[in-house]
Amino acid sequence: MKYISIQEAIKKGKGKVSIRGWVYRERGSNKLKFITLRDSTNIIQCVLERTNFEKTWEEIDSTKIETSMELHGTIKKDERAPTGYEIQVTDYRVVGTSDNFPIGKDFSTGFLSDNRHLWLRSRKMVAIMKIRSTVFGALHEYFRGLDYHEFQSPIIIPGGAEEGPTLFEIKYYKDVAFLCQTWQLYAEAAMFGLEKIYTISPSFRAEKSSTSRHLCEYWHAEMEVAWTDLPELMDLAEGMVKLCFKRVLEKNQLELEILKRDPKVLEPVIKKPFPRVTYTKVLEDLKKKKMKVEWGKDLRTLEEEKFMDGKDVPAFVTNYPKEEMAFYKPRDPKDKKTALCFDLLGPEKMGEIIGGSVRDENIEELKASLKAAGEDVDNYKYYLDTRKYGSVPHAGFGMGVERIVRWICGLETIKDAIAFPRTMDRFKP
Repeated sequence: MKYISIQEAIKKGKGKVSIRGWVYRERGSNKLKFITLRDSTNIIQCVLERTNFEKTWEEIDSTKIETSMELHGTIKKDERAPTGYEIQVTDYRVVGTSDNFPIGKDFSTGFLSDNRHLWLRSRKMVAIMKIRSTVFGALHEYFRGLDYHEFQSPIIIPGGAEEGPTLFEIKYYKDVAFLCQTWQLYAEAAMFGLEKIYTISPSFRAEKSSTSRHLCEYWHAEMEVAWTDLPELMDLAEGMVKLCFKRVLEKNQLELEILKRDPKVLEPVIKKPFPRVTYTKVLEDLKKKKMKVEWGKDLRTLEEEKFMDGKDVPAFVTNYPKEEMAFYKPRDPKDKKTALCFDLLGPEKMGEIIGGSVRDENIEELKASLKAAGEDVDNYKYYLDTRKYGSVPHAGFGMGVERIVRWICGLETIKDAIAFPRTMDRFKP
């Protein structure tokens, strides 16, 4: 018979089926062997009776977790089985034997991290990776649906776009170069030709942080668009997030169930508008909550969480202090001590999900900001050139994909939102 997935077998519900996968659980007695088989779609209980397999019973009885098998039999409904169905096995084949699988219940985070290459087989990690895949698909769908062009920029760059200390320095033949923090500076150059562009690519930040929110290597969804102001940019960011949530709720109900993530917690993100509030108003709100923050200081995690407490959808915070912002964020003409920028803060203590801004078009302002940040202006000559030849209003944003995956999945740490996390404490396996 043709092999079908376990989920397809469950959907069929009765009759003869042929499936294949790996042993997820096994138990039994002298007469019966219960094997729960898993594949990428689901798990199912399979029963082998000794009377049908007398000659190979020793092999069946010694089957270990993660043994790969092909099974043939008859599927029927059984409420006692883990997924409500059971297969009475009539024939089988061991494809690959397994040693004693080192991962079981109640292992430490460190042990699971050391054995990440095996932990990826767990139902939890499989569910997260499927949701992650849905999010990536939704991002491509969103931008391509708006006629954006996918554009790739260099990973090896001569200088940074954010704070200098967060750059990974590498040897580049006889020179020193860096791993990119963002595609933005190159994207702005391409934007003058393509107008509407996006990317999903790795970015690198050498932040000395071991929090549940930071990775040194992460996947960055970024966009850049001509003829756009800050309100329109926030509209685009909101639409992108809503589509990611919509597609996950459509495609990943089983995975949310495995992760014990209530879909009702996610639904408001699709249904409700995201509030928009200035940095100054946030400080006023925090003051009412007995948390005083001096104007001009960036919001810390504690303050972001306090502001978002009780909210069920993200909130845009705009007009942060200009002096605290990256060099390319321009002053707001209506309030020159602030910049035309936003952070999208997530509920459930998720912190910043997206950061975006209008881009400064004034060459002298850009030079002054670069010098104030201690940067070598010569490293940005190509960037400054883009302002000399018909500059136009433009803007863009970036989102760490792992942050939205963590939020959707309700994960304690961002390290579980990527297959092989890279942090200041870990770069292997």
